[in-house]
Formats: sequence, C-alpha cells, structure tokens
Amino acid sequence: MQANLRLVERLTEIAQAKGVRPSQLAIAWTMQAGTVPIPGTRRIRYLEENIAAADITLSADELAALEQAAPFGAAAGERYSPGMLATLGH
Repeated sequence: MQANLRLVERLTEIAQAKGVRPSQLAIAWTMQAGTVPIPGTRRIRYLEENIAAADITLSADELAALEQAAPFGAAAGERYSPGMLATLGH
C-alpha cells in the first residue's frame, strides 16, 4: 500500500503543476496513449471533471515525467484479493 501511495503522490504533484486534478491527468494520459478509459462515477461533478480531461494535452516532457513517476507495472500487489478472485471464478 505504501509503495502505491508514493506513486499517487508523484502523480498528484504532476497534476498540480499542470493545474488539473489527478483523476483528469490519469484520464488524459490514458487517452493520449491511445486507449479509451471508462471511469465510473455517481456524481455529476466528477462526470464533468472526467469529460474535461479529454481537452487536456500532455507535452512530451509531461509524458516523460509520468512515465518516470509511474512506469507500467509499477503498482505493487495484485489487482484483486484472493477472495475477490474466487468470486470471479479464478
């Protein structure tokens, strides 16, 4: 958990420097990588923030900073707990 929190802290710093929310940065980063994120939310406010992320363009320097801060596979631990995996049939 602590390792993942350090990743979040680094991403939050990059988002603050850009003047966006960390969630918006993550969505923009994912979109700029050529995928389509499907974030879930129950609040209109967060839906609007998520939509606004589509207008964020990340520079080459920002993309490099993101890759350095949280390279693919950097998150620690399994995605699902053993109990949750059992409910998924694994």
